[in-house]
Amino acid sequence: MSLGKAMIHARKQKSIARVAAAAHASEAVSPAHSNHILQMPVLVLNASYEPINICGARRALVLVLKGIARTEEEHGLTLHAQRSHVAMPSVIRLLEYRRIPHQTRALSRKNILLRDRNTCQYCGVVLPANELTLDHVIPRSRGGNSTWENLVACCHACNRRKGNRLLHELDDMNLMREPRAFSLHTSRQIMRMLGRGDDRWRKYLFY
Repeated sequence: MSLGKAMIHARKQKSIARVAAAAHASEAVSPAHSNHILQMPVLVLNASYEPINICGARRALVLVLKGIARTEEEHGLTLHAQRSHVAMPSVIRLLEYRRIPHQTRALSRKNILLRDRNTCQYCGVVLPANELTLDHVIPRSRGGNSTWENLVACCHACNRRKGNRLLHELDDMNLMREPRAFSLHTSRQIMRMLGRGDDRWRKYLFY
């Protein structure tokens, strides 16, 4: 590594250290408030301005300070430390284009709940992830498989009520929507939903 590159790398590392110090200093004053700020969602754009992800504010700050991304929109909040003040980003954009494969996400409990927006697909109640379970629409004992099309988020009450039965065997239970694979399009729909609470996101989400 050349001397010039080494100096640039050292400056970036010092900047990242300042953010960590700022987070630490804020936590010493108000842990709950600081954690809330650092966990706030930040919209991530590709170099082409296409929305590709959502990350936490802490991760967004690291990407910006490493020179991987730049801040496009600020949140209006500032993280204070003894010797530095860091503006919290609301939208960041990668400086180099990243090819995002148009493929289905990995089948997992986390992604099923994200696809279904933490909503029981039978009664419509919205609950924290730890208060939801997954239900096989066609029970495994009846030949159902663990697939995107056969797994849905479900509250424990509906899970017990449905039991080992098929939906046509029940008079009062129906799916809110047909379960499908979690695609990039689905992710954008969730970004749009989250963006309704932040006007800074809207011009990037094709409203």
